[in-house]
Parts: sequence; structure tokens; C-alpha cells
Amino acid sequence: MPFASALSVHPVPAIAVGEAAGQVLEALGPEPDLVALFVTPHHGGALEDVASAVRSILQPRTLFGCAAVSVLGVRQEVEDEPGISVWAARFGDRAQVAPARFPDPAAGEPPFEPSALLLVGDPYSFAPDALFETLAGAHPGLPIIGGNASAAFGPGGNRLVLDGTVTTNGAVGAFLGPGVHVTTVVSQGCRPIGNPYVVTKSERNVIYELAGRPALERLLEMARSGVVPEEDVRLINQGLHLGQVIDEHKDRFESGDFLVRNVLGADQEVGAIAVGAEVELGQTVQFHVRDARTADEDLRVALDGHGAAGGGLLFTCNGRGRRLFGQPDHDAEVFDERVGAPVAGFFAAGEFGPVGGRNFVHGFTASMALFSDG
Repeated sequence: MPFASALSVHPVPAIAVGEAAGQVLEALGPEPDLVALFVTPHHGGALEDVASAVRSILQPRTLFGCAAVSVLGVRQEVEDEPGISVWAARFGDRAQVAPARFPDPAAGEPPFEPSALLLVGDPYSFAPDALFETLAGAHPGLPIIGGNASAAFGPGGNRLVLDGTVTTNGAVGAFLGPGVHVTTVVSQGCRPIGNPYVVTKSERNVIYELAGRPALERLLEMARSGVVPEEDVRLINQGLHLGQVIDEHKDRFESGDFLVRNVLGADQEVGAIAVGAEVELGQTVQFHVRDARTADEDLRVALDGHGAAGGGLLFTCNGRGRRLFGQPDHDAEVFDERVGAPVAGFFAAGEFGPVGGRNFVHGFTASMALFSDG
């Protein structure tokens, strides 16, 4: 199998990197095309040394990664403990891989037409939406999978690595070219409640009217009229989301037909609600809720049919894990049950992934890149 991954929880960086990189070397051999390296904050200060050791042991063509609040591997998620996760791929003689660094223009354009971009960014200095728009113009349909580093709570605290260079800002990753077979999967973990409505008055990210009535009035009516069960009313109070329909030509809308965004607040005087994205006049929307059961079911459905993948990278939200599911290792275990391939990843402060052919920054999402050997 041309993919391998390993995870070490040893508290000493030198020993942990030796364990993880050594296992990958034994499974895959030297000089892989791509290596992904993710470390918890316990090893963040030693990221230069860790990356140097991985490059010395594995000798990859391209290495990228970051420090994150939690990392994961096969059937295991390391939360609030030391951890180093290493993943490597050998794509074949015809495959092309190139390092990517943004906003550096010299390192931001590949020498081939890319088929995908793996990307990790610093949420305090990197504007992913602007990059997504630029790349959509230069490379239409290019899927971007990854997430924001989550090891720090302020500017300058996150650490990203690309080959032999560690930085605290921007974004790094790898362009994948011809010969690399990758499929993207995004599990938003939400389900729609109530009825869909057409936006009849809005301004930027504020919705004033849904189907001719104040948006807040529509929401309260739904919660009080018995249209949705009491369980969903409880979930509304815990955190509400709004789904924007991706394909307006459909006759009916189900889970997966929406781009889900957080509801940020409401103005009782005018009856408006604010969401975490711009909403267009005439767009169809529907309220959504999220809980552990829904997130579990959505991830399982999203991964159905992908058992042929040989390897994967999993970028899950730092709001998932024990915090959402009440138990450890959930996403990693589901991935192993459905895909059963070498995997690595981290808990992100915003996940990158395509929905409806466009790339977005998500929250509470599991975004995945699944690779086959062709």
C-alpha cells in the first residue's frame, strides 16, 4: 500500500518523532512524494527540530504541516496530551506534487495544472476566502481541503511548516497534480428542521424577512407551534444554524443540499437575524440543528462507499471530539470503520472543503481528502 501513518504520544519530542517517523519508514520506505506532519502544542516549540528529523528519516519530496490543539491517527485522537502524527504517500512515477506557500506569489502557483490543494493556515493572518476566489478564477473547480492551525489563541502563536521552513503566518500546503487520485468529502454534521423559506429581504449577512415575514418571527413560530419536536427546540437553544441551498433547481431539499452557517444573533426590534455569511435576496434557506447523533450519522453517511481509498487526511473541528460526542476518538474510529486506511489529521479552527463545487471555510465540520493508488 502506497500510504502509511503513525501516531506517537510520547512526551519527549525526539523520542516521539523517532517512533512515528520510524514506523512510517518501515511501512513505506524512504523518499515518499508527500509527508503531512501535525503536532500538539506540547511539541510546537520544537517544530523545527521535529520537521528536520522527519525530513532526515523519510526524505520526502514535500512536507507540510502545523501545530494544533489536538492531532489524530488511526482510531485515535490525542486531546490535551502530547502527540505527533505523521502521514506519508507515494503516488507513483507520473504523479506531481509541489509545495504551496501563501501569500508568497513565487510559491503559490504550481508548475502544472493542479487537481487539488492541501492547505493549512494561520487564522489570524490568512484570509482563505480571498485565496479561494483567486484560485477559482485561475483553476476552476480546484478542490481545497485542510484547515486552520489551532495551537494558539492569538496572532503569532500558531506554527506552520513547509519543507525546512517554519512560519507563524499565512498558509502552507501542497498542490497535487496529474497522477494523484484524490476525492474530497465534507461532513457538516447538521440536519434541517422546519420548512425552507425564500429570503425576501436581506442586507449582506442580515436576514430581515423570510417569505414576506420577519425572520425572527418565522423562527419563533417554528419553535412554538409544534412544527418541530421538543428535542429540536432544545437544540435551537443550544446553538442554531442556517443552511443556504446550493442547487435551487431541486424540487426538495435534504441534508447535504445546504451550505451550513452559524446564526450569530437576532434583533428583536426589527425581527432580523444575522448569520455567518452573506445571504442573497431570493435564496432558499432552512434552519438547521446539530447534535452528537446527527454529526455521527452524517459522517457515516458521507464516508459510505469510500472503502476503496488507500489513505486519507482528516481535518475535524476543534469543537468536535470529546466536547461534542462525550467520548474520545469518535471521528478517527468512524473513519477507520468506513474507510480502514492510514489516516492523519488535526483539530482545526475552521475547516476547508468544497460544497457544491465551491470551496468554503466551515465550522464543526469534518473535511477529508481520500486517496487511491489509481
